[in-house]
Amino acid sequence: MTARFDLSDPAFDVTSPTVHAARDDDWVAETNLGWAVLRYDEGQALLKDRRFRQGNARWPAQNGIHSGLFSDWWGETLLSLEGDDHHRLRALFRPAFRNKAIAAMSPTFQALAHELIDGFAPRGEVEFVSEFAEPYAARIICILLGLPEDHWQQVAHWADDLGKSFGINVANDLPRIEAALAGLHEYVDEVISDRQANPRDDLVTTLLQAQEQDGALSRHEVGVGLVFLAFAGMETTRNQLGLALRTLLAHPDQWRLLGDRPDLGPSAVEEVMRVNPTVTWITREAIEEVELNGLRIPAGGIVQVLSHVAGTDPGAIPDPTFDITQTRPPHLGFGAGVHHCLGHFVARTDMSVALPLLAARMPDARPDGPGTWLPMSGNTGPVHYPIRFTAGTEKWLL
Repeated sequence: MTARFDLSDPAFDVTSPTVHAARDDDWVAETNLGWAVLRYDEGQALLKDRRFRQGNARWPAQNGIHSGLFSDWWGETLLSLEGDDHHRLRALFRPAFRNKAIAAMSPTFQALAHELIDGFAPRGEVEFVSEFAEPYAARIICILLGLPEDHWQQVAHWADDLGKSFGINVANDLPRIEAALAGLHEYVDEVISDRQANPRDDLVTTLLQAQEQDGALSRHEVGVGLVFLAFAGMETTRNQLGLALRTLLAHPDQWRLLGDRPDLGPSAVEEVMRVNPTVTWITREAIEEVELNGLRIPAGGIVQVLSHVAGTDPGAIPDPTFDITQTRPPHLGFGAGVHHCLGHFVARTDMSVALPLLAARMPDARPDGPGTWLPMSGNTGPVHYPIRFTAGTEKWLL
């Protein structure tokens, strides 16, 4: 094992030929944040290995943040909790994300996507992040949580700043992160108080009823969970939509095919997340000394599974060429094991609705310049992404 990467370097690219070459040489590399798993089989096995726990709990401390509002909140989220507390909270939040309930919302997602596209379709150009990806993701989160949809801009602003907690510049962004965290907590607390006085058929009321009936969930835990859902659900979906457009527009034949065949929406989501995931590495921490393929990892050792290089590993996928018609092994973009993303079906559903609509209504879409992007390490995605297309050429979907 000779390769070593600096995952915190803004210039480092997890999708680079250098990383691919390292994968050809060995299944693992060294990094400034522990070891990096580069191959699919080893990565999937590690994510499900009970000798490891979620490694994100130490993320603030790894970046020199040992106390304060952000550090305290981070330690209480589902990302950081383990054991009984993790299972209890996950079980209480899970009913809101049942497949049947989310699938029933597809017409709502479709109507929202059409509404947003209607706003820029006559112009033949769009700044994709601000005019589609962000409002689409934020309004869906508002719908899921029972928040007023016209509050989406404020929720998105907080979520965007709080999303910097997943970035490699988290220490420098800490003032913005903590200001967003304070604002979102205050807002969520007002919503909780309102639902206590005026119950509704929504997630907040359901969680409060769980608290009142058997004390299984404290009001504080409700608040922590809702803040996490609000920012994680918006930020990751917005970023993944931008990455999906970038990938699909780089393959015009696939983009046109998706516009012609909306049934390929779900497989397009899976294929995009295989080759261009917003979560570029998934962290695990060894809870005991572990021996993996000759590598000794001590208790407390940190391992990062690099999502893109694992998802394009020819050892697991002999032809990893981007193709939305193919069935692949499950990608690692949502993680795996007990910390598999709770809201994965929401993201899968809303993106599988949006992408075919965009392809049908902008069949000749192309980037209008390179755009501005977050570093290709940590959580990545577009900051600005201008798109051009020929107005009036859209193919309406029934």
